[in-house]
Amino acid sequence: MSAAEGPKPPSEAELAEMDRDQLVELGTKLDGVELVEYPDPWPVKGTRAEKRAERAIAAWFGLSALSAIAFVVVIASPWDPHWWEYKSPFDEDAHATYSLYTPALGVTLGLAILSLAIGLLLYTKKFIPHEVAIQERGDGGSQEVDKATILAQLADAGNRSTIARRSLIKRSAGLGVGAIGLAAAALPVASFIKDPWKDTENKDSLWHTPWKSEFPGEVVYLRRFTGKWDETEPVLVKAEDLDAGAMETVFPFRESERGNEKAMLHALKRVDSPVMLIRLRPSDAAKVVKRQGQEDFNYGDYYAYTKICSHVGCPTSLYEQRTNRILCPCHQSQFDALHYAKPIFGPATRPLAQLPITVDKDGYLIAKGDFIEAIGPAFWERKSQ
Repeated sequence: MSAAEGPKPPSEAELAEMDRDQLVELGTKLDGVELVEYPDPWPVKGTRAEKRAERAIAAWFGLSALSAIAFVVVIASPWDPHWWEYKSPFDEDAHATYSLYTPALGVTLGLAILSLAIGLLLYTKKFIPHEVAIQERGDGGSQEVDKATILAQLADAGNRSTIARRSLIKRSAGLGVGAIGLAAAALPVASFIKDPWKDTENKDSLWHTPWKSEFPGEVVYLRRFTGKWDETEPVLVKAEDLDAGAMETVFPFRESERGNEKAMLHALKRVDSPVMLIRLRPSDAAKVVKRQGQEDFNYGDYYAYTKICSHVGCPTSLYEQRTNRILCPCHQSQFDALHYAKPIFGPATRPLAQLPITVDKDGYLIAKGDFIEAIGPAFWERKSQ
């Protein structure tokens, strides 16, 4: 039933003189609504059950606030050493703590949102009147009287829910929502916590990798992974070891690591260690376009590129010999090995970083130095290239 077919709407003067209860009653009549049931959830005020329900809801909101604050503390890790700093698996206690960082973020933020939701659901169930109404709906827009009465009905519903006198629930809910808001604001701010410019001249910074020499004159060899994690003697790569058109993943090795199982294992497990060593076919090598400033980074038909994709850091572990394309299986980025590993398909926008290589006097392939640019995806201080 529409407003035009129901009771005659009051004038503006009459409307202004009506109190909220009268507006609620008028609104239901104008909308053709019949309230079949509209019980008070707590007809007897101040009972133990009512107070128990209020405390339970406040407890959920309080848990939401505490969880959100815990999330902010975890993501900031103000203590030293910081929780988010990578710890080697060889430092078992520190690595065990570091491995809990991401789960701690998920648990605290998830518990904050879940607790807030449970609190809201319990409040709706325990304190919002469960009305049963019948209404005939009509066409057309709302008149001014409809707008005034709906506001009164909403205010009445809030009053009947007794939220106005539930100061404990209001304070705890506000605290929970505010803490979750703080947690949401902490997410973009967290990227500023770790400064990649701090102590940049070491292999653990964002700008360098384990291919960086630790002292002047140190030789870093290209090493094979034989599938054995307990190696103490390396298998080094010579120029004649790869067939034309072949690709092999290699890792850094320095003489100081010989006989040291933990150090050699660590070199294999670092995410920035693996490099694709590609030996082009002579016919393809003649077509190579080299990147400016990196014209001498290859050794003959041998080219070495990081396996860390410049998109989001997945391993570019596929090499298509026929097309000389390097493929990243995560998001299907493709890089042209004949054109300084420039991206030619997919979301990646920067070439793969190239490792400068040569051979020593014994014919072993070695790195001439570290990558001259940061490998992997972008970060704040890195300029797009």
